[in-house]
Amino acid sequence: MTLAVVRSLADSPRRLRSPQELEDFEQELVDQYALAMSAAGVTDGHVAAERSAVFEFAGYLGRPVWTAGPEDADRFLRHQRRNRRLARSTVYGKSCALARFYDFLLTRYQGEIHALTGQVICQPVDEYNRPANPAYGEVRIPPSDAEVDALFAAWRESLPGARKYLPAGRDYFAASLWRRAGLRINETVMLDIRDWRPDLGELGKLHVRHGKGSMGRGPKGRLVPAIDSVGGLVEWWLADVRHQFGDDWEDPDAPLLPSERHDRDTGRSTRAGSDALPSGLAGAVVTWPPGWTGRLTPHVLRHYCASSLYARGLDLKAIQDVLGHEWLSTTTRYIHVHDAHIENAWTAASARVAGRPELPEG
Repeated sequence: MTLAVVRSLADSPRRLRSPQELEDFEQELVDQYALAMSAAGVTDGHVAAERSAVFEFAGYLGRPVWTAGPEDADRFLRHQRRNRRLARSTVYGKSCALARFYDFLLTRYQGEIHALTGQVICQPVDEYNRPANPAYGEVRIPPSDAEVDALFAAWRESLPGARKYLPAGRDYFAASLWRRAGLRINETVMLDIRDWRPDLGELGKLHVRHGKGSMGRGPKGRLVPAIDSVGGLVEWWLADVRHQFGDDWEDPDAPLLPSERHDRDTGRSTRAGSDALPSGLAGAVVTWPPGWTGRLTPHVLRHYCASSLYARGLDLKAIQDVLGHEWLSTTTRYIHVHDAHIENAWTAASARVAGRPELPEG
């Protein structure tokens, strides 16, 4: 993505009067915002999405962006929800994009805007009309250990008789990484053979180079220890299955999870798509635990991983590092404990208190 040539706002005339001057000034404000995001290291895709939300609001508003008030944001967000019937997460994302843009104008250019237009700018997205984060009301409670164990046991036993063994084995391997290491779909897709590092640590580690970065700041890498039998899983994949996809199995830059297709020019295996891997899990769920059909997704397995690790005694900070979360509060929303967790904790605490020696009188 390229940015427009942005001139200094200090060089603007002391008053904007013609429609063209107002339009040019509005464009410069948006370009300055894009330039600031680019300077902060935000990816081009995120910058483009932010600009798109601002321009959509400006088009709906029908007048310069610095004239908008909370009532304008009220109507815009209601229109997105009621008329366009957009998903709650989409409307929430647009509201956040607008709020960030107006925070930028208030921080940097409220003086210039007042001097050039006579308008006192305000934040139109406030505590009253900002949609609630849909993730806060969404609870992805994972299946029990017994249900997950039964699914993967039946799936593993079915692999030798699968009509297409290679993609079946690949999909099983990917789902096992979601279950045991809590990887995201894109993180799994982007793994290369060289990202398996058996030489690091006691168990080996997966180098996740394409972790999810916050606020569009590009990939955020991390090293995931091969706990919960991840090392044995990767070794099985590399020794028994991966080499059957093609001759590139010794190439460290080849995809760890390839598709059955090969590049016409190089003959190398192409990378499995982000749609192919979840479809394998969906098919397995329909066959074995049908009660979870349509509900047991890769992200639910990520929740299961967090809950399982917590139940085994890993502390929250360790789970946060495994999942690659920016904030510990996010990790806590991924952990779902057994119904008797509070009761068990209370019983254990009461036993500790009862075992303490009594203080002597006086």
